[in-house]
Amino acid sequence: MSSLLEVDGVSVSFDGFRAINSLSFNIGDAELRAVIGPNGAGKTTFMDIVTGKTRPDEGRVLWGEPPRSLLKMNEAQIARAGIGRKFQRPTVFEDQSVADNLTMALKNNRSPFAVLGWRPSRGSAARVAELATEVGLADQVERKSGELSHGQKQWLEIGMLLAQEPRLLLVDEPAAGMTLAEREQTTTLLRRLAETRAVVVVEHDMDFVRRLDCKVTVLHQGSVLAEGSLDHVTRNPDVIEVYLGR
Repeated sequence: MSSLLEVDGVSVSFDGFRAINSLSFNIGDAELRAVIGPNGAGKTTFMDIVTGKTRPDEGRVLWGEPPRSLLKMNEAQIARAGIGRKFQRPTVFEDQSVADNLTMALKNNRSPFAVLGWRPSRGSAARVAELATEVGLADQVERKSGELSHGQKQWLEIGMLLAQEPRLLLVDEPAAGMTLAEREQTTTLLRRLAETRAVVVVEHDMDFVRRLDCKVTVLHQGSVLAEGSLDHVTRNPDVIEVYLGR
């Protein structure tokens, strides 16, 4: 399987602390992957490097076919190239409706004149309805986003990312603060999205990772400690010692 994203020998230090230490990591074209590890393992820094927020001291980060270096792009160029990131806390426009939030996120010409003159079309309205259905908010489109539950806000933000038509979604702790029913719906959503794009979920909640039923990468001290199914990695003595044994 060809790699959509290839991180090769990447290291980065902050004030003498090695946050990422010769990290090598591949993600396939349509794949669901969970990334776990103790606090300080490098999970957030890994996402920062892939999205252009942090520049590594050494190594390569290659994207797409033919492979292009993400290290030569800024954050906006990386987002346009097809990498979307969802942070842990949802950031939606609370006083706007669900439909308005999705409309603003649509992949359109972003020049100032185009934005000023832009009007919703039948095509954009259909796309917004499609996105709302995809993330389970079809019956909430007219509601103000501030009225949604925490889980629904998370789904709206995923919908706003999908509006940009990403090929890779980086999702940070989506299960945090969700009800059991919302967690189940989120599992179903992420698994379905990974049928047509790559989805990387950074998560602490082992029960949620088990529900995802995907390949797991365990990070420790900035490099890959173990990789495989959840059952495989949780039987690894090193993983038990550094992550599960406490």
